[in-house]
Amino acid sequence: MTPLTSRLIQSRTSLSKLFTIAASRNGRYLSTDSNKVDEPFKVEEAETVNVPPPSTEKLLVLGGNGFVGSHICKEAVDRGLTVASLSRSGRPSIHDAWVNNVIWHQGSLLSSYSWTEALNGVTSVISCVGGFGSQSYMYKINGTANINAIRAASEKGVKRFVYISSADFGLANYLLQGYYEGKKAAETELLTKFAYGGVILRPGFIYGTRNVGSVKLPLGVIGSPLEMVLQHAKPLKQLPLVGPLFTPPVNVTAVAKVAVRAATDPVFPPGIIDVSGIQRYSQQGAA
Repeated sequence: MTPLTSRLIQSRTSLSKLFTIAASRNGRYLSTDSNKVDEPFKVEEAETVNVPPPSTEKLLVLGGNGFVGSHICKEAVDRGLTVASLSRSGRPSIHDAWVNNVIWHQGSLLSSYSWTEALNGVTSVISCVGGFGSQSYMYKINGTANINAIRAASEKGVKRFVYISSADFGLANYLLQGYYEGKKAAETELLTKFAYGGVILRPGFIYGTRNVGSVKLPLGVIGSPLEMVLQHAKPLKQLPLVGPLFTPPVNVTAVAKVAVRAATDPVFPPGIIDVSGIQRYSQQGAA
């Protein structure tokens, strides 16, 4: 036997011993017949627990203690989202159960140092901020305040931004010039900063139960029948000058559902949603 042949045999024997030891330590001993297993694998099934994954979505509602904002907060809480609100007065005085599940921040969008911390960890924003007053005040609260919010959210890397704007009412635009010019400026800023994640809702008159202190005003008594009538009077909207005044009202619940869906659904189309669009989306399983 040549020295080379002897070395090959010794090497093969050593490898065989090592394989045998390793296999036995792993709890499985293989016979020389590769089709036989002396001891089968022993696999114990792990106990599984059906626990839903924690939500990574955090929604910030600007003006969350107002009429529309409070309905949006409630809708978002009902969907299991982490919800925060920012407004000048902070936590509302109502005592509904959902209020305890919202993080309430107090601050003004016109002074950045008082509120930008509210954006920490936020993935989407819905702004309901707006108001009436002098022309300059209306532009400031409807335009400047929302533009500040849009820019700050963009800088923080917020994914989606929904703005509750207003339908075009024709002649009313001239009487409330600061109001509508402010909203148009905010819309332009949103479509610039959030080209793929910005949604603008343009409802007309919004009706529903409104909390004024401890009193609940049932605006639906007027809004609901008016909505039904004007939905069947669409030709009137084509009248020059006064046509937009026949825009049907919309339920605040529908606005809230569509707003939360638009803020959290990554495939919700960006852009402008008018009254008919709000009604349509609210009936497409948004609840």
